[in-house]
Amino acid sequence: MEELRVKKIKEGTVIDHLPPNSALIILKVLGVEKNYENIISVIMNVKSKKREIKDIIKIEGKFLEPDETGKIALIAPAATINLIKNFEVIKKSRVELPDEINALIKCANPNCITNQKEPITSSFIVERKEPVLLRCKFCERVMDKKLIEQHFLG
Repeated sequence: MEELRVKKIKEGTVIDHLPPNSALIILKVLGVEKNYENIISVIMNVKSKKREIKDIIKIEGKFLEPDETGKIALIAPAATINLIKNFEVIKKSRVELPDEINALIKCANPNCITNQKEPITSSFIVERKEPVLLRCKFCERVMDKKLIEQHFLG
């Protein structure tokens, strides 16, 4: 018999099918881990039908913008976004990684012009969507998922 460990939310967003141990990184990327007044439920390492285990995030009172779902796609390209109203899913979609990422990640190359005192914003081309690989437009440094997670601006 299945048991419900976290109650349903009345209105907000459920981010599902996250890789194990990625929920806290995603909260940081979205900027809701601090000073957010509504309830955030984080469920980590739960059994999944599609994968062995997954993470889930429920954010009450927040509907994600397209740029926010793009941020999630950097960490969890197979994630789904469920919009909830009156305890019901009104829209379900998959995250989509844009072709270009700007001003979200710091280049891992300390000599890159974006890491100097020049007023230049970081910009990356998505080389591969899964697993994610980004290439800096300025210095050509290629960054994998681990480097991306380490260099999020925030």
